[in-house]
Amino acid sequence: MQQFDLGLNLSTKKTRKRAFLEQMQQVVPWKDLVALITPYAPEGRKGRPPFPVELLLRIHFMQQWFTLSDPAMEEALHDMPLFRDFTGLSWDSATPDESTILRFRHLLETHKLAEQILQTVNELLEHKKLLLRAGTIVDATLIAAPTSTKNQSKSRDEQMHQTKKGNQWYFGMKAHIGVDADSGLVHTVRGTAANVSDVVEANSLLHRQEVDGYGDAGYQGVDKRPDVPKDMKWHTAMKRSKRKALDLLKPIPALQEQLEQVKSSIRAKVEHPFRVIKRQFGHVKTRYRGLKKNTQQLHTLFALANLWMTRGRLLGMAALKAAARA
Repeated sequence: MQQFDLGLNLSTKKTRKRAFLEQMQQVVPWKDLVALITPYAPEGRKGRPPFPVELLLRIHFMQQWFTLSDPAMEEALHDMPLFRDFTGLSWDSATPDESTILRFRHLLETHKLAEQILQTVNELLEHKKLLLRAGTIVDATLIAAPTSTKNQSKSRDEQMHQTKKGNQWYFGMKAHIGVDADSGLVHTVRGTAANVSDVVEANSLLHRQEVDGYGDAGYQGVDKRPDVPKDMKWHTAMKRSKRKALDLLKPIPALQEQLEQVKSSIRAKVEHPFRVIKRQFGHVKTRYRGLKKNTQQLHTLFALANLWMTRGRLLGMAALKAAARA
């Protein structure tokens, strides 16, 4: 008999993974998300009762946080007590297999629930005054796709494309995001092939309530496109070659340089969500074939990234609320 058979945990060290899950346990709005998904979940009138929606949602989120495939997630649930604790599974209860995990993901994709998950999270953050809508910063990042043709179709993903950035070629897709200029939280996500120009998607990343929009030099000319809103102003960066040519000893070029520095400091917030999903969550390569599935995953990742970036303030608010009740 081993220690977990007795329900004992002799480890006294709180690992980073355990601390992370404890924080996300408190900041994720589980009740709201379960209420969102439950109407679409199978009722299980015949055969074995279905697993609870919250259990499958917790498993799905752990896949995003720890970059686990469906088979790897199933094995982790059997191997790691920490993951079973987070999902609420006891050692003698049935564990979802990889097919069950796959079907739940397909349920979210079929009904486009990932987009609604992002919307639900943002509504919570907006209610808590953590998400304002005065301005939007837009940017895009490349996400690599497998280039190998050693698969059943003997071909690369047809919806992905190659593009050149600097002197290097990339194959994959682009994640375009619109970020709140004040808080740095993501409110809009678009997924395209890698060869789609950033400026093409710029105005689709707006929520139409902002007054100002910010973008780097790749978005020059966005204010002249036919889909630009009438009541907002774009602030795009000066091209690098033109900025280097400024004579800072003259008053007007010096003022232009100061303005570029201010715009750069505002635009820097858009890099934080990319850092979270790529470095914190490890999402550096597409997991599925096709833009639809990968874009749905991006919506979930950025929803979780918003919660991760605001976890300190959310936990602080919860502590103050608990203290007030006491």
